[in-house]
Amino acid sequence: MTIFKTLSTQQIQLIDQIVHHHHFATGDFLYQEGDPTTALTIVASGQAKAFQTTVAGKEHLLYLLQAGDIDGEAALFSDDKHYSVSAQALTPTAVCSIERREFQNLLLKYPPINLQVLKALGHKLLGVETRATKANTASVADRLVDYLIETAASLDTNQFQLPLKQKDLATFIGTTPETVSRLPARLAKAGAISRPKTNQIKIIDADKLLLE
Repeated sequence: MTIFKTLSTQQIQLIDQIVHHHHFATGDFLYQEGDPTTALTIVASGQAKAFQTTVAGKEHLLYLLQAGDIDGEAALFSDDKHYSVSAQALTPTAVCSIERREFQNLLLKYPPINLQVLKALGHKLLGVETRATKANTASVADRLVDYLIETAASLDTNQFQLPLKQKDLATFIGTTPETVSRLPARLAKAGAISRPKTNQIKIIDADKLLLE
């Protein structure tokens, strides 16, 4: 876990004693709207979607949780917080969690972790800002490419089934389902990806993909 990378081997071994490991199958909820935030969560692998449910019962996709992302940081600062969104695994997803009290004790015992936590939170905020900027300035193709590369890194493979449904992916990158269905064909024609099966992507040339 990157927020602990500055600690010694002995300190990391101590942290391992308070870390809880969880594995979620595709479709399982990491948490649901209204659940109490009692722990800091770090995504080890996989991908999950965070969304809110509208009054009409429809899902409103907000953001994705990928490998290396932290979540539930509100648990660090308050004893009375609840999730305002739900998170559901899009692929088999592994997460590590540390309960609030144990993590707060950890921050007091090992001050270097404080800086790593701030860096992680800053990285998360920067990611939100970057996505907001790209939503207004980057092309739809660029946003799709970013998603494909981030997904490959999160799943640690260059060949994967698209975790998001076509309509959700369209919402995520700010376009229409029809455009989402056309763009992979263009990327495949350029030799950047191939499509072994329906909704499956294989990244052949990441550098070429970034240039598309």
